[in-house]
Amino acid sequence: MSISKKVILVGHFGVGKTSLIRQFVHQKFSDEYLTTIGVKIDKKELQVDGMDVTLIIWDIAGETEQNKVPASYQLGAHGVLYVFDITRPSTYQNLHEQVNHMQGLLPNAPIQILANKTDLLTPEECESILGGIDFQEVHQTSAKTGLNVEEAFRLLTKAIVS
Repeated sequence: MSISKKVILVGHFGVGKTSLIRQFVHQKFSDEYLTTIGVKIDKKELQVDGMDVTLIIWDIAGETEQNKVPASYQLGAHGVLYVFDITRPSTYQNLHEQVNHMQGLLPNAPIQILANKTDLLTPEECESILGGIDFQEVHQTSAKTGLNVEEAFRLLTKAIVS
């Protein structure tokens, strides 16, 4: 059985959404910063629980507040990766508010939180920062090294199809 599912990546500008997608889809990383304007769409096929799943991945332009993102980009999403830059507190200081907004917009879509750019800090620094973020589960990722990138997309896909 083969199915297609829409996944969106949201979060502030410059947190690494495009880089995470590039790492997941093409196993590539570039230090060159490219601003996403509007939305860019990629796809990748994977197998989860014996099912062929085609992820239609929407890379949505970064905004400091998710209610400023056109709802038409977000609607119909089956899953959400909310990405923040662990080295920039401004990208996660309103995390609960932003995630609550997404849950209100997409009540049936699983949402995973990704703390990206962990390669820029020591493991101890990452743990210290994440310890101060009152959230049930935050996944540490690095688009540069590939740390947990594949796993994050697989976990979200598994949550979508189960």
